[in-house]
Amino acid sequence: MHDRSDKPRLAVWKFASCDGCQLSLLDCEPELLALGEAIEIAYFPEAATRPIRGHYDLSLVEGSISTPRDAERIRAVRRRSAHLVTLGACATAGGIQALRNFADLREFMAAVYAHPAYIHTLATSSAIADHVPVDFELRGCPVNKRQLLEVISAFLAARRPAIPAHSVCLECKSRGLPCVLVAHARACLGPVTQAGCGAICPACHRGCYGCFGPQETPNTASLTRALAALGLERRELLRLYRSFNANAEAFRAESERHGE
Repeated sequence: MHDRSDKPRLAVWKFASCDGCQLSLLDCEPELLALGEAIEIAYFPEAATRPIRGHYDLSLVEGSISTPRDAERIRAVRRRSAHLVTLGACATAGGIQALRNFADLREFMAAVYAHPAYIHTLATSSAIADHVPVDFELRGCPVNKRQLLEVISAFLAARRPAIPAHSVCLECKSRGLPCVLVAHARACLGPVTQAGCGAICPACHRGCYGCFGPQETPNTASLTRALAALGLERRELLRLYRSFNANAEAFRAESERHGE
């Protein structure tokens, strides 16, 4: 048993997000006890009341950069972190709030706030990697807790996390699920979306929504042709690619091909 001061320090940070990825860590429950033996949870406002200031061996960051203060704060977090891992669609692609990147922010603010002049925000919602170097990006909305534990374990062991980069289609095949795109003619982003959810939606006879973002080599143009053959119109294709990971490069580029 090491003294607590000798344990690697873990910090968990929140930016613009719903807290879902932090809750995925808390949802580990029994694994947290073992994790607590290996690391010192030094900063985690969602679960602790006494933060330990200073330097951190591993920082987990949830949320996108949406305000000038966020941009300053993430640079400070990076300076204090030996390793930095981003968690979820918000941190890796800007999140659902990145839908504002495709519209006039002033119109949104005028519609939502009585006094928009008091709101200090950036014109776009962007990924953490757009502002500071990131050591690893863990996809998902929210992240898979097993994958999250793998990432933490990997950094403790000084190795690369073993996270699959293939598409959701492989998860469907491994579960013996019929292809909803082929068998049921339903719109599905599974062929271009990274695995990690366990094919939850196809298992319920619904198309994939792309929660885990683009897979390693997504052929979005080919999928779009297949979806168009099913009868999806330009507006429907646009909405399909603009959801949780709308600002992820592959999804953004494909949606812009069908934009207004």
